[in-house]
Amino acid sequence: MRKLLTVTLLVIAVVFAMGFKVLMVTDVGGLGDKSFNDGTWEGALIAAKEIGAEARVIQSYEQADYIPNLTKAAEEADVVFAVGFMMTDALFKVAKQFPDTYFIGIDIVPPEGQDLPNVLCFIFREEQAGFFAGYIAAAMTQTGTVGFVGGIAIPPVERYRYGYEAGVKIYEVLHKKRVEILKGYTNDFEDPKKGKDLAMAQFAQGADIVFHAAGACGNGVIEAAKEKFLGLLGSNELNLKDVIDYYMENKKGFFAMGVDVDQDYMAPGAVLCSATKGISAASYYGVMWAWEGTFEGGLKVLGIKEDGAGVSPMKYTKGMIPNKVIAELEYICGLIKKGEIVIPDTEDKLKAFQVPAIQLPF
Repeated sequence: MRKLLTVTLLVIAVVFAMGFKVLMVTDVGGLGDKSFNDGTWEGALIAAKEIGAEARVIQSYEQADYIPNLTKAAEEADVVFAVGFMMTDALFKVAKQFPDTYFIGIDIVPPEGQDLPNVLCFIFREEQAGFFAGYIAAAMTQTGTVGFVGGIAIPPVERYRYGYEAGVKIYEVLHKKRVEILKGYTNDFEDPKKGKDLAMAQFAQGADIVFHAAGACGNGVIEAAKEKFLGLLGSNELNLKDVIDYYMENKKGFFAMGVDVDQDYMAPGAVLCSATKGISAASYYGVMWAWEGTFEGGLKVLGIKEDGAGVSPMKYTKGMIPNKVIAELEYICGLIKKGEIVIPDTEDKLKAFQVPAIQLPF
């Protein structure tokens, strides 16, 4: 009897899973951005596969697509993802009409007074991830000039910049090294050429490292670093060993820094590191909580302490970065976790930011 009951419950679970649907509505950057759309889809897809659910993507080509795409998704699915700050208004407008559907917003903050029990939003402490990029850039620049390329100046992009500037400043104070930061914006997230042109302009102005927070435009920043490095190597193909050998011998190069997810693989050796946030983990848990019946609406903020902000493993470049720099990062990261250093998350806080006394133990 117990065996029959177990089999029956297993069959019910499998049937229920087969009827459970997850739909992700992209922002205009779409899948293939190698950034937060791809990161969200990765986590959602892993969760869907684990529980045997159906998972699909609905592509948005313009902002006018957001409401009809979210509506269509809500009519079909149990869980609907809205990806990107620019989908905020559309998400909450549609979610009110479908109270029995779970909605998950990535990089979205519930508007004041609009907390809904069926909407769970995740945002990240991008400023903490940006800190890693800024500190490494300041440590590694040979020209004393680094760059930042943003997409549209929305809160997540700006938080990356605040952290980047703070990371540079912390390194400057600790090591008494002056570093200039060049800044520019593509004003969209879709056109890699705009990112490449802006990065090339910053390289021409003396930057040797450019960090991007620009969606698909950032792919062009990485392409620019690759092209500049190929020029140094006198080669048509980027070979990791050649990059490392050149840098170690000449102590110079041209580097990009990736964002959101680990983008180091896009140009091995020419992407120094990537400032990352836990997008795939957030989307994974969102699906699992809906499936398990433990879903709770509201806002979750993920930072270093929650493994929601960090830096890529630097698989290709760690050998170029001095061990002392890596050790310093680990130590300062611990201070951030303890709240002894607070990385600024607004422009006003950045302007007022003063590096506290830090006694490195080595």
